[in-house]
Amino acid sequence: MRRLALSVLLPAMILSAPFAAAKTVEVKMLNRNASGPMVYEPDYLVMEPGDTVRFLPTAPGHNAGTIDEMLPAGAEPFKGQINEEIEVTLTEPGIYGIKCSPHFAMGMVMLIQVGTQPAAEADLPAGLPTRADKRLREIIARQDTGSEQAEAHP
Repeated sequence: MRRLALSVLLPAMILSAPFAAAKTVEVKMLNRNASGPMVYEPDYLVMEPGDTVRFLPTAPGHNAGTIDEMLPAGAEPFKGQINEEIEVTLTEPGIYGIKCSPHFAMGMVMLIQVGTQPAAEADLPAGLPTRADKRLREIIARQDTGSEQAEAHP
């Protein structure tokens, strides 16, 4: 009986192991921090497929949603409501551009790297608002120099 239980449970445990390792990372939506006004903290995440990001409205007037031109192939866009927490599980590898709808033109953006390929300036589409483009380039440059970044899997 014990062998039968092990022969059933062991494969089930092995198959569910990748899902058990999934992480949830929290991102604060802020009016200001040390890097300036209208920011996400952190503004760059490194995650694995299947990890979840939870956006927390720690200051009023913010939301989180995808930038249409900055989604990996096959990824589903999302958009949270103003002043509401949103939790999203990211399954497709690639770079996700995130914006606060009311403050996009003010540069309230962030990047999420799912998988091993880091963000590069080539990932930035033409036509972004000037401040959003500038902040995204700063975020990418900071990653290129090896500055600290938040990782779901250290």
